[in-house]
Amino acid sequence: MESTLIHTGSAVSYTRKILGLFKLRIGFVIMITALAGYAVTPGPALSAAQFAVLALSVLISSASAGAFNQYIEFESDRLMARTRDRAFPSGALRHTPAWLMIIGLLLAVSVAAAWYTLNPVSALFVFLGAFFYAVVYTVWLKRRTWLNIVIGGLAGSFAVLAGAAAVNPALGTLSLLLALVLFLWTPPHFWSLAIANRDDYVAAGVPMLPVVVGDALAARIVYASTVALVAVSLLPGFFGAGPVYVVGALAGGGYFIFKARQLAIDPCRKTAMGSFFASLMQLSLLLAVAMIDVLIR
Repeated sequence: MESTLIHTGSAVSYTRKILGLFKLRIGFVIMITALAGYAVTPGPALSAAQFAVLALSVLISSASAGAFNQYIEFESDRLMARTRDRAFPSGALRHTPAWLMIIGLLLAVSVAAAWYTLNPVSALFVFLGAFFYAVVYTVWLKRRTWLNIVIGGLAGSFAVLAGAAAVNPALGTLSLLLALVLFLWTPPHFWSLAIANRDDYVAAGVPMLPVVVGDALAARIVYASTVALVAVSLLPGFFGAGPVYVVGALAGGGYFIFKARQLAIDPCRKTAMGSFFASLMQLSLLLAVAMIDVLIR
């Protein structure tokens, strides 16, 4: 199998390309969102084995969706400076149907493990997270509408719900609010990056928001979306989240708003990347304080 998939490069290069193909950095973030959903949901603690299955099933399903995304988009990835060095467009890995079998097997194993070890509801959310990113976003929406990333952003929300459902399939208010936060976080996060890489999306013919409405209006929409996101991220404070969570949400959210406002005032690559990195900081801090808050209460 390996000889049919590898095209060129050393073992180290091949390993690096594999890791990039499965978007494992994004997968780890998605996995943490699932663990945050688990942490904020009251109920019996999972066993060590169940906890491991939850984490790995979300990570592996996310990895399968990331690989499918790159498999489908390898032609357009060749047109974008940001993506032309990926595994398939660079020629480091052969673009063959064998990858679809690997991707399908990974998804099937992750969903089956969650079904058998956790429960069917959690397994359903594991599947839906991968499905929305791989099929709804990548295949159905990305080249059709600027709303692609809005609807596709549900992939992160489903990871939160997978973690929550592992404890209690009857989802609680805190887990639903955290899922809503993930849904609202994705557009300003991704649109900031899209403004920074607008020319790439024009070249590839992808109707991301700044391509459709221009950088200036897109930047103002990012700012408004960020304000809405931060407002919603504070709501858990009214439904049982403690002061650690609220302080962390205010700190990370305030910084994201500050950077998004800079982008709205001066839409350029520098401020767009500043807003993008602020979104990562805000989400990381929010997930961390959500779990810490539960541990100390």
